Amino acid sequence: MAGRYGRPRSVLRMRTVAGQVFLLQVAIVVLLVAAAMTALVLQSRTDAEREATNRSVAVAETFANAPGMERALKSPHPTVILQPLAEAARKRSGVDFIVVMNTEGIRYTHPKPDRIGKKFVGNTAPALAGGIVTEKIVGTIGPLVQAVVPVFDNKGHVIGLVSAGITIARVSGVVDDQFPLLFGAAAGVLLLTTGGTAVVSRRLRRQTHGLGPAEMTRMYEHHDAVLHAVREGVIIVGDDQRLLLANDEARRLLDLPADVEGRPVADLGLDPVTARLLISGRMVTDEVHPVGERLLAVNQRSTDRDGGPPGSVTTLRDTTELQAVTGRATVARGRLKLLYDAGTEIGTTLDVVRTCEELAQFAAARFADIVSVDLSEAVLRGEEPTTAGIEMRRTAVAGDQEHLALYPLGKLIRFEPSTAVGSGIAEGQAVLETDLAAFSGWQRQDPQRARRLVADGLHSMIAVPLRARGVILGVAIFWRSAATPEPFEEEDLSLAEELVARAAVSVDNARRYTREHTMAVTLQRSLLPRGLPAQNAVEAAYRYLPAQAGLGGLGGVGGDWFDIIPLPGARVALVVGDVVGHGLHAAATMGRLRTAVHNFANLDLPPDELLWHLDELVTRMDQDEAAGGTEGGVTGATCLYAIYDPASGHCTMARAGHIQPVLQLPDGTADFIDVPGGPPLGLGGLPFETWDMSLPEDSRLVLYTDGLVEDRDRDIDEGMALLIRTLAGHTDRTPDETCEEALGALLPERPADDIALLVARTRVLDSTHVADWDVPPDPSSVAHIRAAAVAKLGEWDLADEAFTTELILSELVTNAIRYATGPIRVRLIRDRSLICEVSDRSSTSPHLRQAATTDEGGRGLFLVAQLAERWGTRYMAGGKVIWTEQSLAGEGAFGA
Repeated sequence: MAGRYGRPRSVLRMRTVAGQVFLLQVAIVVLLVAAAMTALVLQSRTDAEREATNRSVAVAETFANAPGMERALKSPHPTVILQPLAEAARKRSGVDFIVVMNTEGIRYTHPKPDRIGKKFVGNTAPALAGGIVTEKIVGTIGPLVQAVVPVFDNKGHVIGLVSAGITIARVSGVVDDQFPLLFGAAAGVLLLTTGGTAVVSRRLRRQTHGLGPAEMTRMYEHHDAVLHAVREGVIIVGDDQRLLLANDEARRLLDLPADVEGRPVADLGLDPVTARLLISGRMVTDEVHPVGERLLAVNQRSTDRDGGPPGSVTTLRDTTELQAVTGRATVARGRLKLLYDAGTEIGTTLDVVRTCEELAQFAAARFADIVSVDLSEAVLRGEEPTTAGIEMRRTAVAGDQEHLALYPLGKLIRFEPSTAVGSGIAEGQAVLETDLAAFSGWQRQDPQRARRLVADGLHSMIAVPLRARGVILGVAIFWRSAATPEPFEEEDLSLAEELVARAAVSVDNARRYTREHTMAVTLQRSLLPRGLPAQNAVEAAYRYLPAQAGLGGLGGVGGDWFDIIPLPGARVALVVGDVVGHGLHAAATMGRLRTAVHNFANLDLPPDELLWHLDELVTRMDQDEAAGGTEGGVTGATCLYAIYDPASGHCTMARAGHIQPVLQLPDGTADFIDVPGGPPLGLGGLPFETWDMSLPEDSRLVLYTDGLVEDRDRDIDEGMALLIRTLAGHTDRTPDETCEEALGALLPERPADDIALLVARTRVLDSTHVADWDVPPDPSSVAHIRAAAVAKLGEWDLADEAFTTELILSELVTNAIRYATGPIRVRLIRDRSLICEVSDRSSTSPHLRQAATTDEGGRGLFLVAQLAERWGTRYMAGGKVIWTEQSLAGEGAFGA
């Protein structure tokens, strides 16, 4: 059984009043039931002996007085007559034996025939004298009662004796059969009385709360001591509105007389408000009531909860001395709340000007009437302020400053060192002016403006320098106008210093971010294309949107890039890439990859080989950075590289882990291009495959990074489907309009990733601007090619280029006939420049060298390099092409 406070408690050692009463009552009930059962058993035994005596006497007398007994005893053979009669009577009467004997005690009958003729065991003398004898003996069949009666003849003489006996067990068997019922009844009585005792004990336990006599005594003593020693008044009022209890403190606080217990509350002489409160019984929590010169905090609760007696208990606490302290605590709590709110509302962005505006707006609404914030020019530029300058630019103003003579927003202010504000800025000290109208020196900054400010109602000012890391960033000035008559105090000065100190940290963080951001943006702008290069293969437009600041690294600086690279033969390369991440490392990595793509493109590599070389480069970059102990490897870099040839309309592209581009055909249908997917750059080991297709003119190639179609609130598949729906069916849009429509439909409200979008509309060169000839492997055919080329140049009004072109073609065709294998083919392309191409089946590239004065050859290719603006070699699947470009003065638009 669990005791109080969870401690185990033995049933035999119960200490509570209820437990002790319960055990006592149970013991009494058990004793009473045991005594009753004992008396019942003894009574049953006595009754059994009496019953045995009465039955044996009755049977013996009945048999002795039976008709024919005298005749049978006087017959020659009494046993023959009496034995059957005795046995029959014995069985019918239920006794154990009936014995008939003569006056000498010799048996004539017996249940056991071998006992007949033997002397009777027992006292027969009284019976021979005519009386009746009963005795209790222990025979061979157990304890029994036997009776001996005389048999009289008709003269009254005793002529024989009859004895009947019965065992006590036979008689008491009937009573014994009733014992289960008796014991069951006793058990029922015991359980019933025990249950009743338990109910009474439970009620008693609730009344005594499980306490023992000693505990109840100790509790009463403690209760009485605490009640009268506690510094809080306690009053208990019954449901009849009479005062039941009042401790010493309650008597003192309410000025109650000594004999108040039992008197009605209305007769105690209390003020009406307090009296009504005490007899109302309503629940009250810390209500302050004036009682005389005291302010009492009153708490009142009902006492009838949890089965208690009806009434109410009221506690009274004197709070007179706490009111002043509470007022000061309220002010302090308000100031702490203001500083806490300032921490959450000032510095929400990494923008210097916005942070100053937040400081001014917050302080104007919660602390001052008008607030101005002035910052050093270096801070506004994101630079590190080295000295505490006295020239500040007004950055933010908040409050009702209309018609006031404050300096306007954006004005450069030079604070006079001779004024308190100017010297305070130089020394980093706050300045408090409680009465501006006293003109204690602050007006020397601008006397005329100072008089106007005072005339407009400004009467108090606090100026606090914005100081971070020991450097003065600016100054915040707090003004109070006629809307707040109370001037600033010293406590307000400390609050303003704390407020500005917290804001200064945010301003400095924003300044440092501005510097870092400016550096990063400058770096990125130097890495990304400044504009589209001059080329006639495609009409292109692009958009580059950085991620929002605060959503990843330095907002506005990422690793996405795009490029349009003119290639020999009027071709163009379209590139889109993505380096995962943001910040300087991603931008620098992007710049390295973009430069590498330009270099590989100058080698005129096909898309798959270019990506293979780029993958090798990224792998080496990772190895170098790992060897240097840095953790900023190139992870997640992707690239898509495409080459478009306007002469044939042929397009090839390959991708390294990049998202699939979109192709919009001239009929308006748009779908993703199934470019074989290669692994992201830097993984190595897997080849890149190309996609080849001839595109009709006015097809649109849409290349983009995943930031366009993927967002935290939108799945990438959903974004790609939306891009297809946006592009499909609109063939009248220019590439620039297509960019705008795509961004308008897909751009998230706050992009979490950079977005690079490049749209290129294909063009096909007019056949009249392309001329090609097959060259027989005969040196004499060189002259025919020169002549055909000069004629074509005349048709193109390029006769001025004929001589140079003749020399270039003569050298290139002659070398092809001499050193290469056929077939040999010559092609002239008129684009922004004049392009000459000589193709053959050889994979050997000519080598430019400086011929000595005594050499007979080796000067041809040198002359080609001098005459052409550019020249080079590109390899194809079945050979190579040697090309040259000659600039054409006045050539601009496509087809001009």
